[in-house]
Amino acid sequence: MNGTTPAPYALILIDLAVEAGVARADLVAGSSLESSKVSAIGARIADADFARLAENALVLTGDAALGLKLGERLNLSAHAVLGQAFLTCRNLAEVIQLFERYYHVLAADLELAFEHDPERISLTLLNQETGLPLAFGLECIAAAMRNTLGGLLGLDPFPLRFEFPYPAPAHAEQYLEVLGDDVHFGYGQARWSFPAALMDHPLPSSNPALRQLYEAECARLLADLEDAADLGVRTRRLLRKFEGQYPQMPQVAHMLNVSSRTYRRRLAEEGHSFQALLDEVRAEHAIRYLREGRLPIASIAYQLGFNDPSNFRRAFLRWTGSSPAAVRQNADQTLKSSSDL
Repeated sequence: MNGTTPAPYALILIDLAVEAGVARADLVAGSSLESSKVSAIGARIADADFARLAENALVLTGDAALGLKLGERLNLSAHAVLGQAFLTCRNLAEVIQLFERYYHVLAADLELAFEHDPERISLTLLNQETGLPLAFGLECIAAAMRNTLGGLLGLDPFPLRFEFPYPAPAHAEQYLEVLGDDVHFGYGQARWSFPAALMDHPLPSSNPALRQLYEAECARLLADLEDAADLGVRTRRLLRKFEGQYPQMPQVAHMLNVSSRTYRRRLAEEGHSFQALLDEVRAEHAIRYLREGRLPIASIAYQLGFNDPSNFRRAFLRWTGSSPAAVRQNADQTLKSSSDL
C-alpha cells in the first residue's frame, strides 16, 4: 500500500479518539505520525499510517461504530481540493462526474465501478483489500457519502441505498441511525445507489470558472499521486478498467509509458509479475460476477477471456482456493440468512 490519504481524515479520527479518552501518543504509536505533524493545508499521510491509526483507534476506543462516526464528520472541507471542486458544480451529475474521475485523490487504493441507468446511479466497490479494517472502511465511506451529498444538495436525509458485503453486525442499529432505513447486509459486494432523477438537482454554489481551476488542480494532484504509486498498483488499476478485454503485457507497458523490458524489470524489483497481477484482477472480477448471481458460470468464463468453462474453473481454484460454484453458493446462503433476520 503505497498511496496517501488526505491529512484531515487522520486529524478528525484523532480528535474522535481523543474525545473518547485515548491519549494521542497511543493513537499514533507504530506510525510515522509519532515524529511528524500533519496540520498543514493540503498535507497527506501514507495510507499505511492511516491504516495503523485506524487499527489503534478501534482497539483503544473499543468503539465498533468508529467508522460511522468518522464518516459523519467528513464534510466537504475534509475532502481537500476535490471537496472545493464539488461546491462549484452546477448539479449532482457534474459532482458524480468529478468524483468518478478523481476519487483516487481521496483514497488511492479504492477501486469503484460506476453504473448509470435511467432509474438509479450505483457505485460498487471492486476491491475489499484497501488496507483498512473492512467494516471500518465501508462504514466511513457510506457515512461520508451521505453527509457530503446531503450537504451539497441541501437534502436531509439524502436518499441513499447501502449494501454491505457482510452479515448485520452487533451495532447494526447504529447503521440505521447514521445511514437511514435503506441499509442491507449480506450482499456480495459493497454498493451505494441513489435515484437517477437527482442528477439534475442544481447546486446553489455553482461557479463554472472556479470549477475549471479546481478541476485542473485535481488533475495535477492525481498525476502526482499516480507517478508516486508503484508499478504494481498502477498495473492493477489499469487492468481493472479493461474488464473482460485484458491487454497483453507489452500493451500495458506502453499505456504506462515504459518499455516492455523496463516494465518487467521494475515489476520484478517490486516483487510482482504481470501474470500474477492479471490473475489477481481476473479473480476480483470473477468473484464479483459470482456473488451477483446474474450470469451462468459459462458466461462468466467467457467474460474473463476463457473459451472453455472447465479451464476457468481450474484457474479460479488456483487463484482463490475455492470453486466458482462454492463461492456462488456461499454468497446465496449469506444473502438468504441476512434476509431472514
